[in-house]
Order: sequence, then structure tokens, then C-alpha cells
Amino acid sequence: MTQSKTFNRRSFLTKSAVAGGAAAGSMLAAPAVLAQAPIVLKMQTSWNDANIWQDFARDYATRVEEMSGGRMKVDVLPAGAVVGAFQVLDAVNDGVIDAAHSVPVYWYGKNKAASLFGTGPVFGGSATTMLSWFYEGGGQALYNELTQDIMGLDVVGYLGFPMFAQPFGWFKQEVNTVADLQGFKYRTVGLAADLLQKMGMSVAQLPGGEIVPAMERGVIDAFEFNNPSSDKDFGAQDVAKNYYLSSYHQASESFEFLFSKQFLEDLDPDLQAILKYGVEAVSTANTAKAMNRYSADLQFLQNDAGVTVHRTSKEILDAQLKAWDELIPELEADPFMKKTLDSQRDWVSRVSYYELMNAPDYGLAYEHYFPGKIKL
Repeated sequence: MTQSKTFNRRSFLTKSAVAGGAAAGSMLAAPAVLAQAPIVLKMQTSWNDANIWQDFARDYATRVEEMSGGRMKVDVLPAGAVVGAFQVLDAVNDGVIDAAHSVPVYWYGKNKAASLFGTGPVFGGSATTMLSWFYEGGGQALYNELTQDIMGLDVVGYLGFPMFAQPFGWFKQEVNTVADLQGFKYRTVGLAADLLQKMGMSVAQLPGGEIVPAMERGVIDAFEFNNPSSDKDFGAQDVAKNYYLSSYHQASESFEFLFSKQFLEDLDPDLQAILKYGVEAVSTANTAKAMNRYSADLQFLQNDAGVTVHRTSKEILDAQLKAWDELIPELEADPFMKKTLDSQRDWVSRVSYYELMNAPDYGLAYEHYFPGKIKL
């Protein structure tokens, strides 16, 4: 369908140009340029309309439309409008939709290596460090190798918006030790599922919109999703009251902007560039909006919704790192995953050394000006 639309548009322009000379004598009063309808890119997300991330996707659409001078519009659709939240990769590959706004971990079931592009082991780098690895450290070439060469997909993907480290999540009672976690039925996704199973939890991988109903039915009894705003908007505070921030299970994730390769290559070069570099532009905008909303919604959860906010204990964080230590050799049995993990380790070893050596102790400054607010 996309191919037909593009062909018809170009065919129309070509025929208009040819006919223009013949008709010039008899149609002097006609406009010199015929207005063209904008190209509409159909983009489905993996989020529902109530999720702040749907706003993030719409922010991308706004930038594309404005930068293209109205020549292109992005029709942003919520999860389920065309396919399910976890099916957007297939839909883009098959040409059912032109683009998707999601995360690589949502197609982890097709290839575990997907999880390395955002939800893999944390060697000491933040999401910003790992987004930089994608663009400057060889990550994008590895992503293309996985999606296009190994999996044979007709897609092009870019990453944007380095997410803040994801909370350990929501629990009905306090969890301070590894022993407290044993036997929990816990929602997470990707390699985090493998990680937390090694820590004694039973894991269910569910889209965000299914979490609270599963909690209410007892299918799960603890969960994580991503951030205070998304969690609040789907009602996490109604089914649990202990919220644990800080975790190594998903600390370096970014959004995935997926495009049909055929659709992209049919566009004029400047429109291709707008779609590509629009990801960089909205990454900054999403970061600013997330800082504002996430912090405000965390205050709402604490002050108005009766939620107790905790820092995850050092014992649990240490146990997560040890669980990664067990999991990494299993992952490295796959040559592509070993190559990707080696690339990430090399990048983090050099880049995070600079980051950590150079960074002042922001916590010390915060305590100086806002004493007693953070209780560690």
C-alpha cells in the first residue's frame, strides 16, 4: 500500500510536468504550482493514549511536520490500534504500518540479543553512556547486523531519549533483602526476566496495559514498568504502596524508532534526513519533559497517593550484579551477543572512567542545599 501511494504521488508529479508544457497556452490563468497532499507516515506505538510516552511520540510527530514544512505528517496510533504492543516490529517489517515507537526489548522473544540494545548488563554506564555507544561506539552497526543481516528484516531503526534508570518497582510490602524476594510473581521484560529469575523470582512478561489487571487478579504480586509518570497513569498506586527506586535490571534503555526500509528509501533525501535527525531533536525534548513530569508525579505519589518511596537496598543491588555475572557467560555462548557485549565493555571502560572521574558528587551538593530530603 505504501509503495502504491509513493508511486502514485511521483507519477502524478511527472505527468503534471509533462502536461504542463502542452497546456500552457490554454491555461495561462492556472496556478504555476499544484499543491501536494502531505505524505502521511502511519506510526503505531507500544503505549496506550494515557501513557506519557504517547505524548513523547506525538512530540516527534510535531517536529517532523514542522521541519518538513508540512510535506510530511506522522499519524501516531496507540498500542492495539493495528497490532499489539509487542507486535510492532513484525508490522513494520511486513508493511502493515510505516513506523513504530517502541523499545527493542519488546521483540526479545524473536532474538535475545534485542535486549542488549537497552536492557542488558550494566557495566557502569548510564543510559546516556549507552545511547552514545549506539551512535559513536559501534552500536548502530551491530544493531543493523542483528536486524537486517541475522534476522533479515526490512527495517531501519534509530534510538533516542536515554531513559532514567528504571525503578525496581512496586511491592505490597517492604523488600529489603534478597530473602524477601523469594517466590514473588514479578512482571518485567527481556533479559531482566532471566536476571530476576536467578534471584529467586517467578517472572511474567506483560505489556504495560496488562500490569494492573494482572496484579488485581493475582497473576503477579509485584512489578516494574518504567517511571513515576507511566506508573501513576496506569494506576500502580492503587494496587501497591511500596515503590523502590534504583535498580540494575534496566538502567540503560532508550526508545526505538523503527521504520520500514522500503518506505524510507522511497522518500526524498531531505525527508529521510528529517525522520532520522528528528529522533535526535525529540530525544532532547523528551528528556526535558521527563525530568519535569517524572519528578512532579513522584511527588504526587508520595504526598497525595499514600505511596512510600524507598531506595533499593545495597544488598539487593549487589545481588543483581552477581546475577548478571552468572548470566553473562550464558549470553556469550552466542557469538553475536559476545561481540556486542565486548563492544559495550570496551566503550564503558573508557567512557565511564572519564564520566565518573570527572563528575563532582552531586549528592553532596544536593544535601548541602536541601539537607535531610534524601534518606539513604
